[in-house]
Amino acid sequence: MIDFRSDTVTVPTQAMREAMASAEVGDDVYGDDPSINRLQTYAADRLGFEAALFTPSGTQANLLAIMAHCGRGDEYLCGQAAHNYCYEGGGAAVLGSVQPQPIENEADGSISLEKAQAAIKPQDAHFAITRLLSLENTIGGKVLSLEYQRQARDFCDDNGLMLHLDGARVFNAAVKTGCDITEITQYYDSVSVCLSKGLGAPVGSLLLGSKAFIDRAHRLRKMLGGGMRQAGILAAAGQIALEQGPLRLHEDHANAEYLSEGLASIPEMEIDPSSTQTNIVHARCHKGQAAQLRDFLAELGILIKAGDPIRFVTHQDVSRQDVDALLDGIRQFYQS
Repeated sequence: MIDFRSDTVTVPTQAMREAMASAEVGDDVYGDDPSINRLQTYAADRLGFEAALFTPSGTQANLLAIMAHCGRGDEYLCGQAAHNYCYEGGGAAVLGSVQPQPIENEADGSISLEKAQAAIKPQDAHFAITRLLSLENTIGGKVLSLEYQRQARDFCDDNGLMLHLDGARVFNAAVKTGCDITEITQYYDSVSVCLSKGLGAPVGSLLLGSKAFIDRAHRLRKMLGGGMRQAGILAAAGQIALEQGPLRLHEDHANAEYLSEGLASIPEMEIDPSSTQTNIVHARCHKGQAAQLRDFLAELGILIKAGDPIRFVTHQDVSRQDVDALLDGIRQFYQS
């Protein structure tokens, strides 16, 4: 099957499988797993932080960040379209007693800092205490500018807030921006990075921050059931993903751009190719036939998710020929 549903569907490379098979392991709950320790040390150094923590998922990494920054009855500001608001089961509220305060995202994926300012609660016993601003980069495939992120840092400093980045695809953002990853991460108190999206690992995410912050997150990870034992088998694949994955993300971006241009040539599809910035493409069916298109393509061995718009995602297991197969399949659907 050719799978355009997400970049989470990638399978581990042969190099990852070999590294996993030969990984040196120990009990990570005791801090004894050398493969995890190596990954955490490398990640912290690479992204410019004091410490890092290996987690089973990006959802847990974001939850740990919110709970480590905020206490019960506090709140965090985030985008209305933010993953940690929309798609993580309400974990901050349910498990951390932390109130999300969503703010409508701007067209470029950013949050208006003027609207964020208005959302900060006054010092009054009636209100939750605003502690944190959480941004996402990329968000829906869109890249936040370095200048905006600098402004967000200044905004947080001026208002006594911490700043977290849901950086599940932050390496895609760095590639698109043409900068080193540290030019983005320098603005944040904490960053989460997904190893199992575009970077291609089978499992895992990282949370990064100061040593004191990671110490708090480590305790919370145990509380949330994230203390794994000989998980160096997973970290070995994550090490390769972090070292090698970013080097090929430009290929995914090029394939996404090629797909966007191809979809624009199909009259029944609605898309602005210039809106595609990284590896995520959004397009609409003029006739509202997304579900029928999904079922038709599945018969051809091509997987998509029906939606309005449809989200197509390119990744290491999608080639230029696979994109052509998708485009041909969509043309066949409308010609049938």
